[in-house]
Amino acid sequence: MSTHPARGLSRVLDDLGPSLLDLLLGDPASVTGIGGVGIHDPHDEQHYPERAVVLGVGVHGTEETARLMRSLTGVGAAALVVRGPVDTADLEAVAEETGIALLALTRGASWAQLAAMLRTLLSEGDVGGTDEQTLGGVPAGDLFALANAIATLLDAPITIEDRRSRILAFSGRQDEADPARVASILARRVPERYLRLHEEHGVFKELYRTDRPVHIPPPTLGDEVALPRVAIAVRAGDEVLGSVWAALREPLTEEREEAFKEAAKLVALHMLRFRAGADAENRLRADLVTTALEGGPGAVAALGRLGLADEPLLVLAMGLGATSATGG
Repeated sequence: MSTHPARGLSRVLDDLGPSLLDLLLGDPASVTGIGGVGIHDPHDEQHYPERAVVLGVGVHGTEETARLMRSLTGVGAAALVVRGPVDTADLEAVAEETGIALLALTRGASWAQLAAMLRTLLSEGDVGGTDEQTLGGVPAGDLFALANAIATLLDAPITIEDRRSRILAFSGRQDEADPARVASILARRVPERYLRLHEEHGVFKELYRTDRPVHIPPPTLGDEVALPRVAIAVRAGDEVLGSVWAALREPLTEEREEAFKEAAKLVALHMLRFRAGADAENRLRADLVTTALEGGPGAVAALGRLGLADEPLLVLAMGLGATSATGG
């Protein structure tokens, strides 16, 4: 049983950032001890973890939201997430009455992404320090800092790779590895000849099948001298995000294998944060620009969130004109 305190809503909001969640109603400081994530299904009997954050997938409109908030008080839920934007005018009294915090999933973010990030965050009691924007004592999304931390933990040079074997980050001490690792670092991806060897020997199949570190013998390519590898898949729920690779001169001890397994969970959270920052923020920014250009009641708020309120602006538009059949 974990001895770590359960995470509160304030820290969840700090770690996940405004690119995924907006607080609409409720005091996050009063929502402590979150026990897990639940997904609302109106056609099934609900069994949520104690003090759950409930994802209201498919819940729309004030009436439906209010009805669900009231029903959640009977199962001990802590917060409800619905798809934004949300008109909160008629929900303020319901939030006070129920004590349920109401949050909005921002446009451009997916429920699957939110569920994966929440589950990873809430399942790791030692993830995240007390400082803002850190996860496990490492700046959120800083995969290079995390690679160096894992290298120190395992006493081996590390790479963090995506599903396509592109190098997302690497630690120091790569000079202690071998030509294969150096070639990967320089190209920022694993060379094709090594990938073929891994595929022929079923390395990736084994890697993505288990949550344990996988020991990989050194590849044989001519006269090249190579070191053995130990790799582990990085997962968020059922999704494989990538992998972490260590080039070793000596086998890992049992304690270091366990530490490697725990480190992979932290890498998952950082990779999700990294991806959310790259994807969701860009999509959110595009939505805000669209809202601002369309005018209407949301335009001023959109400009404010873009940091462009009360600023002189010049809008340029480009488009493809029709061409004649003769190409003139």
